[in-house]
Amino acid sequence: MKLHKTRWIAHAAMIAAIYIIVTWLFAPFGFGEIQVRISEALTILPAFTPAAVPGLFVGCLIGNILGGAILPDIIFGSLATLIGAVLVYRMRDKHSFLLPLPPILSNTLIVPFVLRYGYGVALPLPLLMFSIGIGELISCGVLGMILHRALSRYRNTLFHSGQNQ
Repeated sequence: MKLHKTRWIAHAAMIAAIYIIVTWLFAPFGFGEIQVRISEALTILPAFTPAAVPGLFVGCLIGNILGGAILPDIIFGSLATLIGAVLVYRMRDKHSFLLPLPPILSNTLIVPFVLRYGYGVALPLPLLMFSIGIGELISCGVLGMILHRALSRYRNTLFHSGQNQ
């Protein structure tokens, strides 16, 4: 049982670290009213392990802090990723093409309000929702599905904990 918990914590920590590093590496594309946050492709990982849920949340939280985000963005942007991750985990047994929808929708609905009311971006909310939605579609829908396909082959090797997850 202790090994299971240790492995779970290690998975969560590695996912958080990867999210932070990818966010930092691609920061010029991951913030602002037109953004493609490459690290959001990782929101597909709760389909493989529940440890991805806290890992993604912590990774997004720290990534936003290190990226210089304001407090509402740190809080609500991270919550958008958390909501998406929880829903991906809950949908893990559904058709894989549905898995990117929760993070796409949660970020498309939440982040534009942060941009408009937190950062004072003067663009209309529907336009912000469109631009964020397109970015999420690229990161979660395209890159996330590529990642899902690549990891599916190794799911038992990479994410097996010795117990049912």
